[in-house]
This record gives sequence, structure tokens and C-alpha cells, in this order.
Amino acid sequence: MKAVSPVILPQVPRWRTLLGSLAMARQPIQNLNRVLARHGDTARLYLGGLRPTIITRDPALVQHILQKNHRRYLKSDLTHGLIRYLGRGLLTNEGADWLRQRRLIQPGFHRQRLAALTRLMQGVVEQWRLGLQQRVQAAPGGRLRVDIHQEMTQVAFDIIARATFGTNMTAPEQFRLSDMLTRIQAFYVRTVRQPYLRPWFTATGTFARHDAFSRELRALVRGYIRQRLAAPPATAPDDLLQMLLDARYEDNGEPMSEDQLLDEVNILLLAGHETSANALSWMFYLLACHPDAAERVQQERSAAGLATRPPEFQELPQLPYSQQIIQETMRLYPPAWILDRVALEDDEFRGLPIPKGTLFSIYIHGLHHHPQLWPEAEMFRPERFAPDAAPPIPPYAYLPFGGGPRLCVGNHFALTEIQLVLLEATRCFQFHLTSATVPGTDPLITLRPKAPLWLDVTAQ
Repeated sequence: MKAVSPVILPQVPRWRTLLGSLAMARQPIQNLNRVLARHGDTARLYLGGLRPTIITRDPALVQHILQKNHRRYLKSDLTHGLIRYLGRGLLTNEGADWLRQRRLIQPGFHRQRLAALTRLMQGVVEQWRLGLQQRVQAAPGGRLRVDIHQEMTQVAFDIIARATFGTNMTAPEQFRLSDMLTRIQAFYVRTVRQPYLRPWFTATGTFARHDAFSRELRALVRGYIRQRLAAPPATAPDDLLQMLLDARYEDNGEPMSEDQLLDEVNILLLAGHETSANALSWMFYLLACHPDAAERVQQERSAAGLATRPPEFQELPQLPYSQQIIQETMRLYPPAWILDRVALEDDEFRGLPIPKGTLFSIYIHGLHHHPQLWPEAEMFRPERFAPDAAPPIPPYAYLPFGGGPRLCVGNHFALTEIQLVLLEATRCFQFHLTSATVPGTDPLITLRPKAPLWLDVTAQ
């Protein structure tokens, strides 16, 4: 029988990626798009001109790594490096420890608890809506210019703080926490994209400065945890922190240690506000571009008998078009725009040899914009997510929350939160593009707006 030759991937030479490392660091999405447009869906290149990696937007290969052969692949040191700043929570943990934590935390996001958290979310959203209405009414001509990313970061922070701690953080605490998380993200991503600068970061104290941010972050969160531990048990609210405090490991019946609890809460705060704030910001930008979609949300709500009151958790599925808007937003602007995995042992995929230690960069933004996977890939078309839409979405072509066993544990929490904000905002406001609206992206760990995302808001 004739031997099958192994697949040889196209490769961007080391010298070329090294010379282009600054451009890649500044505009990774544009540069990765150019690489794959030239070389195909999967190619080899060097991160920062130094580290070999395979970049892919092939859904079959992505499914092989994340689902079918997931036990042979773990997150790489590119993600594990975040442990230095955020601790060893669900986002950064691996192996048996990760599985143990996942089983402990998963019940906190089941439907019954989400129903209770929905009422909490609605309270935060209503508070934001009332404040924005007052500001719009006081604005000249009833037209208020806002940085929608700043607005949505505050809303998302209020929701996750209330859901986690049972209370709002103070405004100075919230601002400081958001600022520290942004600084840590931006610096960490730079150490990945420009690894040759690490000696300089050490010599100039930049690493030490960001380690200090991490300690401050942990001290702030630890204070909230200790406040709860010192409170009478009868006064404990039904929130995510209490769920974590009450949870017991299956194998020994013990609770989490304070440090492990702190790590998990840090991850909840980062992931719980960051992805939602970004998705909401991009969603309102898209609705400002497509006011007919916002009008259709209102029509759907009226048809469901929900024109004058907020929906209950169990009524949200009766509003599928609003859900499709969220899905399409997260296709165009995926919160986690790239993932990393490393092969733990030798593997093979359709003739492609994968030696142990191979690093993969799973390019989710590339999957979501792939012209062969998505008709009119750059167009905003929420109806492509309708149940009867054609063509059907290929497996692993759409991964806003990752895929496989490591699918984000809080995905339903985030989708519920975003839908509630969408429904309340479109009921009361219209969003308009301005001459100052510049929708540039800033691909850190998540896909943020590059600069303030200015929109004008008027009353509905």
C-alpha cells in the first residue's frame, strides 16, 4: 500500500515575524488575517519572532483540539502566566485540580440559581436606566453623548459585584479594580507578544509594579470575603460568594481554602464583567448602525406581552430575536478572540503530525469571520442564528465562550445579563452614531474597544 505523505504546513519565516513583531503587537487581528489570507486556514509562525506556534481557523482542527482529543491538549504557559496576577482559578487551572474546581462551582450557575440572579440583575439594570434617563433629560436637546464602553463596564461590574458579594462595590473601589485589571491585561499581553522585552521589564521594575497591582487586587477582594465570614450566618445573602463558601468537595467534604476562594472570586470578577461589558458595548454600537434591528426587538417584546414590564427568567426564550442579536454581536466581536493549547503528547490530524509540545493559537476571530463558513461574513445579520436559518452553522465555527469541556461555566449568566440590558435599553433609549464614533478594536485577553466608543443617546 502506498504510504501517505505527511501534511506540511506553510510557514512564515522567523525573520519575517521578528521584523513584524511590533506591527503584530499593535494590530494582531489585521496581521493574522493577512497571514491566513495568504497561507490558508492553518499556518506556522513565531510569536514575537521567537516562539513557534500553529495558528488555525480550521473548525475541524479546532474541534479536534478542544473536544475530540481534548485530553491531549492543555492551556499553555501563555495562559498559565496569568496565575502570577490572578491566581489559580477556573480560567488558569488545569488537570485534576481544574476538574475538581469545575464540579464544585458548576452548580452555582444552574437554571434555578440563574432565575434568582435574574431579579438581582434587573435591579441593577433598572438603576442604570433611571440614572441614564435623568442625564438624557438634562442634556441639551435631550441628546446625551456617552462612552458606551464606560457605561457598560459600570453596569457589568455592578451586576457581578452584586451577584458575587450581595452588594455594590463603592465607585472608587470599582474604578480602581477596573483600572488594575486593565493594566494587568495590557501588560501581560505585551509580555506574550514581545517576549524579547522581558529583561527590560525586569530591569525597569515593570514586572514588580504589576505584581503590586495583583497584591492590591487580592487585598481588596479578600476584604469582602472576610466581611462575609465575620457576618452572622443568618444574614448571609444568596449570592455566588455564599455558594462558594457553602460548597464542599465530593472527595473529602471540605470547603475551599481562603486562598483558593480568593482565586476563584478574582476570576469571577474578571471574566464576569469583562466579557459582558465588551459584548454590550459592541452590541449597542451595532444597533446604532442598524436601528431597524432595535425596532424589531421592541416589536418582538410587544408581541410577547412584555412591552411594559421586565421579563422573568423563564420568559427570555420567548424573545429569540434579541438573543440572535447577542449571538451575532459575539460572532463579529468575540469576547475571547484567541485561545492557546499545547500538545501533551504526540498526535495527528488528517495527515498533519503534531509532536508533543506543539503550541496552537486557536484564532476564534478568524473562525467567526471566515468567508467560507459565514455568508456575508462581515455583515450584521442576526437572523443567521434563527433555528431554521440556512446554511446551518458548521460545528466549531462559532465559539464565543470557547468549546469542549472547558466551555465557559458562566456563559448562561452572561447571556442572561446581556439580554436583560438589551431589552431595557431598547425600551427606553435610541442609540446613534456620531462623528466621534471610532470602532477600533483592542485585542487584549478580551476584545475591547481601542478608545472611548462614543454614541449619542436619546429617549425612545
